[in-house]
Amino acid sequence: MAGTDAASGSVTREVLEGFLGAFNAHNLDEIMGYFADDCVFYMPRGAAPRGDAYVGRRDVRAGLATRFAGIPDVHYGDDRHWVGDDGFGVSEWTLTGTTISGVRLEVRGVDLLEFDGDGKITRKDSFWKILT
Repeated sequence: MAGTDAASGSVTREVLEGFLGAFNAHNLDEIMGYFADDCVFYMPRGAAPRGDAYVGRRDVRAGLATRFAGIPDVHYGDDRHWVGDDGFGVSEWTLTGTTISGVRLEVRGVDLLEFDGDGKITRKDSFWKILT
């Protein structure tokens, strides 16, 4: 559940895949194991242009819980992952699911992820394609 490969100290594709796997399992404890204490999660929508922000582990966990409550069958598939320098990763995926109000979703999205020196996520910034 660590954010980096212990041997190299770098973020790996396997870590990004494991993180997404925890989302697909709807396992908040496992998901939160990837986050640093001082993390921030920017949602794909909200009142500000950057989206609603959840700051700190407690708020991030609460924000993620609302995602699972609002889209109980949410799944991230058709995924691809890239690892950059300096603790940066990108995950691209297709979110599918049905909201509690019965709206079926299928959106393409991307997460920009920054990791600290301990391999924990300090920023998760999510972007969704908006269908018109």
